[in-house]
Amino acid sequence: MTLTVDTLTTWMSKFAEKVETNKQFLSDLDTPIGDGDHGFNMDRGMKAVEEKLATKPADVTSGFKIIAMALISTVGGASGPLYGTAFLEMAKKSTTTNDIGELLDAALAGIEMRGGAKPGDKTMVDVWNALVPDVKNGILTENRITEAVAATKDMIARKGRASYLGERSKGHVDPGSQSSGYLFEALLETEGLL
Repeated sequence: MTLTVDTLTTWMSKFAEKVETNKQFLSDLDTPIGDGDHGFNMDRGMKAVEEKLATKPADVTSGFKIIAMALISTVGGASGPLYGTAFLEMAKKSTTTNDIGELLDAALAGIEMRGGAKPGDKTMVDVWNALVPDVKNGILTENRITEAVAATKDMIARKGRASYLGERSKGHVDPGSQSSGYLFEALLETEGLL
């Protein structure tokens, strides 16, 4: 469960691939409860990440910082700052550990602090909160990821753009939760990380 520059690059490459494949789907999820551009924004951001990582960072900490800055500067809406904060917190933590569970713990704390969301608010926090313990316990599965994402469908949004809809936000999967699901799927598929 340790991270290297190579496993980090592979993880991000797999995440970028999933986002690119599903960018229309992510934006469609965002249409009824957001701005309708989450998938296209994330795709632009992950293309920038891949471009920056192509020069192979010196170490994992630099890699996380590169990812964070690329996402913050290219992804619009709340997603850029939230994902960027997650990777910045992992950069800070990576100076003392390369354990993926501990790094994701730091990322989740950063997301919660930046966005002010808690579990049950129908945000990406719901997926991270459900899945980080699974990563730490070595029991992350594709089924758990699918369940965590699907669980946001029946929630009422209390944070972000979707919160303006109140009850009407129910019945829609949160787009940030779905893209976070892809991040965890990519993690699951990256050999040597779990």
